[in-house]
Parts: sequence; structure tokens; C-alpha cells
Amino acid sequence: MACPGLQSPLRQLVRNAGRSREVPSFLVPALSYSWTSRHNSTLAHVPQSRIGRTPINVPPEVSLRFYELPKLNARSRNPDTPTTAVEVKGPLGSMTVLLPPYLKAEHDEFANKLNISVSDAAEKHQRSMWGTMRALVQNSVSGVSEGHLCILRLVGVGYRATVEDSALTKKAAYPGQKFVNLKLGYAHPVEMPVPKGVKASVPQPTRILLEGCDKQAIMQFAAEIRRWRKPEPYKGKGIFVNDETIRLKAKKIK
Repeated sequence: MACPGLQSPLRQLVRNAGRSREVPSFLVPALSYSWTSRHNSTLAHVPQSRIGRTPINVPPEVSLRFYELPKLNARSRNPDTPTTAVEVKGPLGSMTVLLPPYLKAEHDEFANKLNISVSDAAEKHQRSMWGTMRALVQNSVSGVSEGHLCILRLVGVGYRATVEDSALTKKAAYPGQKFVNLKLGYAHPVEMPVPKGVKASVPQPTRILLEGCDKQAIMQFAAEIRRWRKPEPYKGKGIFVNDETIRLKAKKIK
């Protein structure tokens, strides 16, 4: 509870100006304007998302289509329940990004730019999801036009990788599915089925190249491969993703 004696001296002088002679009458408007302008400027400052407000460049070969989703979860209290979707089509494929109700996407066809905005930037949840949703749309636009790439490096004696058309321990989930066969020092074979929409190749025995338009699917598959041999800090052995590095530790000497 605030104490009357701890109030701002400026506000106290302005409040008592009409019934007291402590402040001259010609200073009351100036003091009142100073406090009011400072208070309004504080309220007018709304935090913005530096990433979210950056427009997305849309290449000429990429087309966007916005459509409304059916209201199946009308009673849902989740604020992120999607109501609209944007379909991104390009030479490498098509992807769909679901948008929450508080997010708005405007496509400027003349400038080939896509602007992402939220209804209330002062709300913490909307501001935190602003940059996230903008990044998802940007990844989709880049994926269907240029594609995404991930390189895995196998560091260790005897570590090898090959891409096979069939597997001994796995069954194909769709026609033409490939399998990544890993030799990582285990007594059993390590066979990883390649997800749909991801292309895997082995330019070198210790290199795995993953390509596709869905960045999330590529990085998820890379994480599943890396889980078999995580980089260890003593000998520096393991499976490294892209530019991943690890700081080596000194050996324990008894």
C-alpha cells in the first residue's frame, strides 16, 4: 500500500496547486504538461518483435494461397488453435503453415513481400509467437524455392554410412523408401528409414547429406541419427550435425 508521504513531489505540487500557494499559477500548466506527456509516452511505447516485423521476400516462382480452416474446435480455449492457413507452392514442392487467430499475414504482390503482424503486440504470448510463426513461414518459402540442406559428419574409427534400397530390420512405410545403414561399432546393424519428403545421399563414407523442402523433417531425422552416437568430449568421437563442434576435456589421470 502506497504511503501519501512517498508520492512524487511533482504530482503532489500539481495536485495541491489549486488549493495551495506553494506553486505559482503560471507554473501549473508547465508542470502538468511535463508529467502528462511523460506518462503518455510510457503508455504509447509498445514492444515490437525485431524478427516478426521483418517482411519476407517472396520469389517470383513461389505462389501463396490463404484459406480459412473449418471450425472443428470452436470450444477450445487454446489461443494457438489455428483458424487460417497459408499454402506455399514452389518448384521443389508445396507446404502448408497453420496460423493462429491473432496473427495476420498480408501479401504485397507488387513488392513481392509478405508482412506478418499480430493483433496485440503488448501481449507477451502473441509477441513471443510473432517471431516463431514468421520463421516458420520463411522456412517454407525458402524450402519450396531453394531447399534445405543438412550435413552429418561421422567421426570415429570404423564409422561408416551407406544408403540402401531395403533393410533387414525395418519395413518400408511407402513405395521407394530408402534406408540409411550405419556402422557405429555396435554388434547389431543400425538401419534408419528415410522419412517421406527427405532425400538422403552419402557422398563420402563418413558424410551423410540430407535434402528437402521441409526443414523440420530434415533436422528431426538428423537428430534421430545423431542420437545413436552423440559427440563425446574426451576423444571427440560421434556424429556431428552441420557446423557442430565440441570442446575436448582433459583425460582423467589416476
